[in-house]
Amino acid sequence: MSETLARPGPRVRPAAYGGAAAGLVLLALPFYLDRFWLQAGLFAMAAALGAIGINLLTGATGQLSMGHAFFLAVGAYGYCAFAGDGADGLAGLGLPGWLAAVLAVALAGLAGGVFSPIAGRLHGAYLGIATLALIFIGQHVLFNAHDLTGGYNGRAVPPLSLFGLAFDDTELLVAQVPFGAVEKLWYLGLVLLLGGVLFARGVLRGRPGRAMNAIRDHRIAAGVMGVPVARHRAAVFVLSSMYAGLAGVLLALVFQRTVPEYFGMALSLEYLAMIVIGGLGSVAGAVAGGVFVSLLPQLLTRYSDALPLVSAPGTGGIAPGEAARYLYGAAVVAVVLFLPGGLARLAARTPERSERSETSETPKTPDTPTPPTSTEPSGETR
Repeated sequence: MSETLARPGPRVRPAAYGGAAAGLVLLALPFYLDRFWLQAGLFAMAAALGAIGINLLTGATGQLSMGHAFFLAVGAYGYCAFAGDGADGLAGLGLPGWLAAVLAVALAGLAGGVFSPIAGRLHGAYLGIATLALIFIGQHVLFNAHDLTGGYNGRAVPPLSLFGLAFDDTELLVAQVPFGAVEKLWYLGLVLLLGGVLFARGVLRGRPGRAMNAIRDHRIAAGVMGVPVARHRAAVFVLSSMYAGLAGVLLALVFQRTVPEYFGMALSLEYLAMIVIGGLGSVAGAVAGGVFVSLLPQLLTRYSDALPLVSAPGTGGIAPGEAARYLYGAAVVAVVLFLPGGLARLAARTPERSERSETSETPKTPDTPTPPTSTEPSGETR
């Protein structure tokens, strides 16, 4: 009597339930959180977008860039120049907000395209030194082009308008909850971050991603196999610049004012810390690293009175920004020594362990007995 064993159906991973629950929580947060936490979340979204861009360049392709802050500045100030109406005495074209945002991202990509021939031919520390020059050039322009950037004091950021909805402080009642600029921008940031994550994952899982990984791991072998190394490097540099430009636009909308000193060397180093802590070459790791690095100084500032050795700026002790940098450095050292894959590797270990435990605990079905095989020759007679 033969017994038919039913095959188990497709099993939904716990990560899918966790992702759905996290999405619902993120959608509901503007109804319950105050302005500080929503603004901190928007800074994290902008940092995650920029981290995805530099992770495509550094983590997936192996190209070191120290000028990521320059392209964030291009996106932020480009949006102000395109959307400004000139009422504040600064240059502006008065374009619609959505069009200004698109053009600002395109302008960042164009700036990356101008530099891409250099990025296509240099690699490693040589490219890092070359991109370092972009920071000095950008800082000089931002501080001295007063008619365009406003100089040291910066310039105000025009509010974004999309489909008749203005992302400003004009209150909009949603389920009896007043929505201001931060609440409206929250959902815009979620859409931009989701689109950025999906696009980057599509790039990494397709043929471009395989070519990028081949260039990172074996550059000469990739060239011998027919991969256009210089062209791929240049294209990834442009894509990374556009991600940075989009992050700069979102940052400008959240800050509501652009300041030149923000887009300096420290910002570029923070983005490198994001991808190392989160995990090189991982989109989820870039998001996790961006959230960690961007939220840490804000949390330290918020709770500086309750933390030892940390005090408000100018009151003695360690300022929250300095304490955050110390923690960045400790986290980078810890990741390099004990967790090379970053936070993404740490998160991936838990599902693997659970699957292994489930496999070991699952009882094995008895095999169907097979008749013994005779060792005698088939044609032999006794």
